[in-house]
Amino acid sequence: MLKKYDYLIVGAGLFGSVFAYEATRLGKKCLVIDRRNHIGGNVYCENIEGINVHKYGAHIFHTSNKRIWEYVNRFAEFNRYTNSPIANYKGEIYNLPFNMNTFNKLWGVFTPEEAKNKIEEQRREAGISEPKNLEEQAISLVGTDIYQKLIQGYTEKQWGRSAKELPAFIITRLPVRFTYDNNYFNDRYQGIPEGGYNVIVENMLEGIEVRLNTDFFKNREELEGLANKIVFTGMIDEFYNYKFGRLEYRSLRFEHEILDMDNYQGNAVVNYTDRETPFTRIIEHKHFEFGTQEKTVITREYPAEWVPGDEPYYPINDEKNNELYKQYKQLAEKEENIIFGGRLADYKYYDMHHVIYHALKTVEKEFNLEDKMV
Repeated sequence: MLKKYDYLIVGAGLFGSVFAYEATRLGKKCLVIDRRNHIGGNVYCENIEGINVHKYGAHIFHTSNKRIWEYVNRFAEFNRYTNSPIANYKGEIYNLPFNMNTFNKLWGVFTPEEAKNKIEEQRREAGISEPKNLEEQAISLVGTDIYQKLIQGYTEKQWGRSAKELPAFIITRLPVRFTYDNNYFNDRYQGIPEGGYNVIVENMLEGIEVRLNTDFFKNREELEGLANKIVFTGMIDEFYNYKFGRLEYRSLRFEHEILDMDNYQGNAVVNYTDRETPFTRIIEHKHFEFGTQEKTVITREYPAEWVPGDEPYYPINDEKNNELYKQYKQLAEKEENIIFGGRLADYKYYDMHHVIYHALKTVEKEFNLEDKMV
C-alpha cells in the first residue's frame, strides 16, 4: 500500500529541519512532528519585550567549516556577535576563556612566559603526571588557583558530581590561550541570526507539513503507518522502550525574569563559578543582538539531575552509559527504514554546527549524492 509520505521526521530541531529541507528539495514528501508546541527544538527563541529570548539556554553559532557557515547563511543574516563570557567568583570578575586578562587579574602577571611559569609551578606542586579525572586534568591545564576559583564549583554544579568522579575528557574542550583575547571560540565564523534562530528553522520548514503537540510514542502505530521511512531525532533508548535500561542525562531548569531596566549585567553571559550560588549562569538575551530596548530579560540557569519527563540536555558519557548506548546503536544499525540522528539519538553532545554537519552527511548517504554537501 502506498504511504502518504516518504519520510516521517520525528523532531523539529536542527537535525530534523535540515533533513526535511533537503529531502523536500529532492522531491520527497515529508511530515515533521514535534511533541512541543513550537518548531526549532532547543534553539527556539521567544520574543519577549521585543527581545529574542533563548528559551533553552544560550546558543551562539560558531564553526570553522566554510560550507556550513555558507549553508546557514542561506536561511538568515548573521550579526557580528562574539562570545566573550565572564566569570563571577564571589564578586570577583574574570575573563573567559582563560587568557592573559584572566592571568593578570589573578596573579598580576603581564607576559605569556610569566603566566606559563605560574601554571607550571602549580602543576608541579600538585604532582600530577597522568590526569585520571577532571580535577587532575584541569589542574594540569591551568593550575590550582584557576581550577579552584573558576572550574571546580561551576563544573560540580553542572554535573552534580565531584570533579574527582568526572572523566578528564570533559575539560579538554575548554580554551586556554596566552593572548589578551576574550573571544571564547577559536572558530573562524561566529554570530547570532538576526531575528533569532526561529528565522532559520522557519525558512527550512517553509512549505513542509508540520504537526506540533504531537507525541510520536502516544500515536506510534498510526504515525509509523504514514511514511516509508522514519527519521528519528529523539532519545534512542525511548525508541526501543528502554529495552536495555535508561541512558542518563543532566537537565536544566530556566528561570526567566523581565526587568524594568535597559541593562542588567553588561554582558550576554555571566558564569557564577562558586559552589554556593545555585545557578551556573545568568544570560541577558538582548546583548546577543545588541538590543536597545528599554527593558531587559534575564535567565538564570539551574543544573538538575534528569528524571523521565524532564528535557534531557547533556548525555553523561561515562563508561557505563557509553556501553549501554552501544547496545542501542547495534539495534539501530540493523534498521532498514529508520534513520537516527541528532544529539539524543546519537547520545552525544553536539554544537549546532555539528548537528547541521551530521544532518547533511546523513542526507548524502540516504540519497547517494555524488556531489558532497560538506
